[in-house]
Amino acid sequence: MLFYDSPNPAPNPRRVRIFAAEKGIELPSQEVSIPKREQKSAEFVAKNPRGQTPILELDDGTVIAESVAIMRYLEALHPEPPLFGTTPTEIAAIEMWCRRAEMIAMAPVGQVWVHTHPFTAAIPGRNQEWGETNLPRVADAFRFFDQSLADRDFIAGEDYTAADILLLTTVDFATFVGCGMPEDCENLRGWHDRVSARPSAKA
Repeated sequence: MLFYDSPNPAPNPRRVRIFAAEKGIELPSQEVSIPKREQKSAEFVAKNPRGQTPILELDDGTVIAESVAIMRYLEALHPEPPLFGTTPTEIAAIEMWCRRAEMIAMAPVGQVWVHTHPFTAAIPGRNQEWGETNLPRVADAFRFFDQSLADRDFIAGEDYTAADILLLTTVDFATFVGCGMPEDCENLRGWHDRVSARPSAKA
């Protein structure tokens, strides 16, 4: 298999790198430069019509796109340690928090990124005002996760899971974009310190 990766600050490829590091999986990889728009090349778009990284190309030519789908595939191949849960309750809770990380936090962060950041200035349809209206949504999202972490060490329960990976990469990307967590988010900040101290976070 071959993992088509992009370096930081791209959050979605980093999700897979952290997940693989937690599993002890060494993924053969090929770097795709987003600044050089290599993800929009005809060769890459033939593999992923969305023109986005990451993708995982299997030995038989099958291409798996979308970071969480790749993580699910790796979990099926390497079930230990389990990062998507093992019991029905664990699986459901982790799925719930993964979706919340993407829909509540990453969605508005993405809008701020696309519509306000200097790096995305050439994107057609860019709307600075719309991007700025998402800033309060990002702050509200982080306060939601802050409250949710008041009585737990990890976002989906007692153990570190895929949901923590999604939230970590979202928080770090938001910081890069310029809309990091509010100062009053002490629980979220403590959680961030804990998960950032794991060796996998350096992936």
